[in-house]
Amino acid sequence: MQSLLECHNVAHAYGRNYALEDVSFTIAPGKITGLLGKNGAGKSTVINILMGFLKPMKGECRIFGEPSHALTPGTRARIGLLQEGFIQYDFMSPRELERYFAPFYPQWNRDSFFELIRRTRIPETKKLTQLSCGQRSQVVLGLILAQQPELMILDDYSMGIDAGYRRLFIDFLREYIADYKTTVLLTSHIVQELDKAIDDVIILKEGRVVTNMSKPAFVQSFRCYQFKRSTGSEQLTPYSPVRSVEQTKHATRLYSFSDETTVKAYLAGHDIEHEEFSSVPLNFEDAFIGLTGKY
Repeated sequence: MQSLLECHNVAHAYGRNYALEDVSFTIAPGKITGLLGKNGAGKSTVINILMGFLKPMKGECRIFGEPSHALTPGTRARIGLLQEGFIQYDFMSPRELERYFAPFYPQWNRDSFFELIRRTRIPETKKLTQLSCGQRSQVVLGLILAQQPELMILDDYSMGIDAGYRRLFIDFLREYIADYKTTVLLTSHIVQELDKAIDDVIILKEGRVVTNMSKPAFVQSFRCYQFKRSTGSEQLTPYSPVRSVEQTKHATRLYSFSDETTVKAYLAGHDIEHEEFSSVPLNFEDAFIGLTGKY
């Protein structure tokens, strides 16, 4: 399947500090992909490069076949972007905003906008200054949906939205994608709610891609093993097949994409005792934290 968005060997630095190193991934059409990572992992830098606000020092990102730092107006019109600091005309009401923005977008779909507004029970005639932060966020999301973009980039879409609104929006987004075959790249700090939302996952850690696969494949293949803590296990560090290590008072937890046989063989080969060895079930959030670390 042809990729709609792709990055190849991208690197970028702020001064001497590298925010991204050798980042490569592709996104296929018609899916919701989560670009995830802890604060400072490089997510916002990737978004800024994709939208042409930054030109990478090395490598290249392409959207619809064009370099992201040189997108033509026609290609930009095919992209709906939500980014922190999105400018809103607070003196307008949702109804007035819809009338204002509609002429700028040939594919404008007012029904999508008002459907989301009505589901969230936002008064159509109240000025944005009279709405809550979460309600204003829903209005902005509705404006992006109404554009009927082929690609939506939602940077921290959940900011300022409470749990009920977040769940409603994800349900609405799923329905929207089924109807319009839109491709979505989103970031969020609330990982647990993305379990039912995303199809694919790209996880960044310290500026590098550590996972790029379907979300079900990630949950099924990433594993946690626990065994009795020992002097040897205290020396474990992330090195293939070990992806990360946690130490509790009495136990060591080891995270890996490898199966039990491979991990046991690795421990035995390094003379590390692993008494009371067992496998620990993981959900999506557990797996994300296990790979990226708690701190």
